[in-house]
Amino acid sequence: MPTAYGAEFRHDVIDVARKGEAPVTQIAKDFGISVTTLKRWIAIAERKEAGTGTAPSESAEVRELRKRNRLLKQENEILRRAAAYLARDINPK
Repeated sequence: MPTAYGAEFRHDVIDVARKGEAPVTQIAKDFGISVTTLKRWIAIAERKEAGTGTAPSESAEVRELRKRNRLLKQENEILRRAAAYLARDINPK
């Protein structure tokens, strides 16, 4: 039967793992947990932080950049059409 670990213990282990001073396998061994468990705890913590906005989320940054890119493409299309319209008056065929 798996051992239940307290929230404070999990938080401490995740903090140590995020510092990156030792490999994840060594940290898991030192705390007496499996590597899979530690990786799962880290993934869960990252998802929670991304959802609450406590840490800068890379996915939020990607969404903002995509939105900005879409806006710039629209502005570029408008300028291209305006240039074509004005050029039509300069060189009548």
